[in-house]
Amino acid sequence: MRSPRFVALGDSLTEGVGDRVDGRWRGWAALLAPSLSPGPVRFTNLAVSGAQTHDVLERQLPAALALRPELVSVVVGVNDTLRRTFDIREVAARLDRVYAACTAQGAVLLTACLPDPGTMLGLPGSLARPLARRQRAVNTVVHVLSERYGAVHLHAGEGEWVGDRTMWSADRLHPGEPGHRQLAVRFHRLLAERGLATGPAPSPEPDTPAPTVRASLWWLATAGTGWVARRCTDLLPQLLALAADEMRHRARGTSIRLDLRASAAVSAALAALSTGEQRPGAA
Repeated sequence: MRSPRFVALGDSLTEGVGDRVDGRWRGWAALLAPSLSPGPVRFTNLAVSGAQTHDVLERQLPAALALRPELVSVVVGVNDTLRRTFDIREVAARLDRVYAACTAQGAVLLTACLPDPGTMLGLPGSLARPLARRQRAVNTVVHVLSERYGAVHLHAGEGEWVGDRTMWSADRLHPGEPGHRQLAVRFHRLLAERGLATGPAPSPEPDTPAPTVRASLWWLATAGTGWVARRCTDLLPQLLALAADEMRHRARGTSIRLDLRASAAVSAALAALSTGEQRPGAA
């Protein structure tokens, strides 16, 4: 009997940023892999820092399908929300194609919704709310498509762990080792409930000490600032405009219109999938 194969797709979260071991990123997927079976598990992590949904569809998915895995994780979307080109209709269409391709090959799909980056970064409300609205839109799409494709879905976008600083790394966007371990434990629990994980659960206890305050501040002042800047440069002018619009609506008491507009965009994106309209990158 061949050992099961687990392939992880996504961005820096799945790459393991925030959980460094021996000079390399490890992360929740690598922590989860050994717990899938009492015997050996063939694990391949194709996730790349900065990846958006189009990167997963165009680059990571073909490599994953060639490996014919039994389990595929797809956790992506935050980087899409940090771009001026964000379009929930295109995000939904890409995720739909990725999920469909994985499940058509017989793989079990593993998905998750995530906290919004504005809240995690502690941005002022007028800047955080537009990002939160985008992440809620992505999470809604992931919820709906996960149910449609029978995915094992983890609700990681809310709960006590989001506000627990011990779970997060210095950049506030990525889990530290405790957070990555919690994700691995929670994913294992969901898989075990379905009989899809038969190995012992990952340990929730970190095996490395938490970074000191000095080390965290140094990271933020050097690598961390650059990391955020690289992902938000093209968004900043638009985000400032969105913030100004946010403040105008709040002053008029019409903020609900922004929420309704975002909800309508999500509904239209999902309706387009249901009616089989042309999707980005489709032949």
